[in-house]
Amino acid sequence: MSMTDAAPPALLSETQPFWDAAEQGRLLIKRCEDTGKLFFYPRDHSPFTLGATTWVEVSGMGTIYSCSVARRAKPPYCIAYVTLDEGPIVMSNIVDADLDQVRIGDRVKVVFKAAPDGKTVPMFAPAS
Repeated sequence: MSMTDAAPPALLSETQPFWDAAEQGRLLIKRCEDTGKLFFYPRDHSPFTLGATTWVEVSGMGTIYSCSVARRAKPPYCIAYVTLDEGPIVMSNIVDADLDQVRIGDRVKVVFKAAPDGKTVPMFAPAS
């Protein structure tokens, strides 16, 4: 089962801005107000200081840190950890790619795909 076939993620009040931005084709992550460090997944408090956080828009560019192709799935899909250029690592699907060619270290860019319920989900595709 690919991400686009999976049940959509639960919408929680603390993640609503993330999903609203995705609908607009923008990728938001959180920044710790005390340290300035960026982090993912979105949450109300900083994982570094338990303090306040702020939403920031990021470029959506990154590099595959780790990946795995589920070849037995129908259709096959690739799940990956992507290190964003801004630092945080996010887990997502690699889409619009030849799954036999996906490699650790590949440059990727965020793309936004519709889930079965119509919600927009950020995923990653080859940058070139």
